[in-house]
Amino acid sequence: MRGRRSMGAGWRAGGVGCALPVLLAALLALTGCRRAPGPAGAGPGERPTAAAASTLPSGYGAVFLGVGECSSFGTTSFTEVPCSGERAAARVIARHEGTPGDGPACPPATDFVLHISAQRPVSDSDGDGDGDGDGDGAIGQGYACMRNLEPPHPGDPGGGGGPRTVVGDCVYGAGRGEVRETACDGTGKRRPEYKVTRAVRSRDQCPSSTALYVQLGGGEPVGCARKL
Repeated sequence: MRGRRSMGAGWRAGGVGCALPVLLAALLALTGCRRAPGPAGAGPGERPTAAAASTLPSGYGAVFLGVGECSSFGTTSFTEVPCSGERAAARVIARHEGTPGDGPACPPATDFVLHISAQRPVSDSDGDGDGDGDGDGAIGQGYACMRNLEPPHPGDPGGGGGPRTVVGDCVYGAGRGEVRETACDGTGKRRPEYKVTRAVRSRDQCPSSTALYVQLGGGEPVGCARKL
């Protein structure tokens, strides 16, 4: 469940276009797939496509989009804003350097992920002649795990979105031995067909009622799903 475009030093909210690999209890082969997170603001049950956005650092906080700080939300740009302001839309619940594929996974409650590309100041603001500013306005490549300040929360169990599949989420068959998340309450564009009821270390630990095995990742990488 997870191309990337970059607009200079911009951020972008990654789109979710790849389905989770699964294995039906009857011999469906698992296929590898990386899940890309989607931005907030999508309706329940469907994850939006990738959106490019420019970065507009506002100076709030010592670290750009540090844990506990907030961002505005839009289709073309995101800015760091005061959490008490009317423009605040989502809060950073975890912040990591590098890329999601190489770094720690976002917390299960994450609604969407902002990918932050590296940015260096245009001028040598610290005056040492090396042109890098030595951190003055510099932003390193990283990603911020975001939680919407108000519902909907697609990252919640059954919400139909978020960068991770967790116990309580529902999925539907997407073909080629793959599934995708959708809202358990039926408000998504696709009807839920299976619900993940347990996370275990290996398939043999799933209950006999399991109709589908879903790859979750982490210490308990197998999701046991029952048919709805």
